[in-house]
Amino acid sequence: MRIADCHAIVTGGASGLGAAAAARIVAGGGKVTLFDRDADKGAAHAAALGAAARFRRIDVVDEADMTAAVGESVAAFGPLTLMASCAGVANPGRILGRKGVLPLDSYKTVVAINLFGSFNAMKAAADAMRHNEPDSGGCRGLIVNTASVAAWEGQIGQAAYASSKGGLVGLTLPAARDLAQYGIRVMCIAPGLFLTPLMESLPRDVQESLAANTPFPRRLGRPEEFADLLAAIYANDMLNGETIRLDGAVRLAPR
Repeated sequence: MRIADCHAIVTGGASGLGAAAAARIVAGGGKVTLFDRDADKGAAHAAALGAAARFRRIDVVDEADMTAAVGESVAAFGPLTLMASCAGVANPGRILGRKGVLPLDSYKTVVAINLFGSFNAMKAAADAMRHNEPDSGGCRGLIVNTASVAAWEGQIGQAAYASSKGGLVGLTLPAARDLAQYGIRVMCIAPGLFLTPLMESLPRDVQESLAANTPFPRRLGRPEEFADLLAAIYANDMLNGETIRLDGAVRLAPR
């Protein structure tokens, strides 16, 4: 598949990895709808990208609204060929901490947005993609979820986050097998330490300390590097049912 022919939806498209992904798609000649809860940032980023981009405010765990929003995007830009789920939250908290036991609602919130929200976007996208005309290789579309290296090396205070990201890794192969009959591929990217808005909010010395733990390159990942990998996956039909670590060989310590 060619980025120039791409119509993508990017959840979490207002900032960070999602914003970079949307910009990469438009730069390659494709069209993109940004899904996000932040209406101000989302609308501003879509406007900056020009006529090939649009914004739709959405809560990714709202099933009916997700279905409607995907339909609106198809009506605006034609057949959907890429769903990139980048929306996510961290909300750290120990199971037993100084403030007591981790509330179940805190755990559920993280899992709901990161895992349930990605699945919600996946199924709505797949339902739209199955009606596409296949390309010369028989492919109708691609769904890419965003996990994290914490799926394997969750740190202290990341029980909820690591659970949600591990769920996305586990979802990848069965989803790819489920959707293979429709020519829809499913992939997952697991970033390491990236310079996202959350990371940028940390003091400079903390950022440098985290970057120093990455063997090579010894720096934080750039959102554009995530976007480049997304574009490479889109172009290669043999990439299916797999999670790719994008991490500079980093392995997270317990804390």
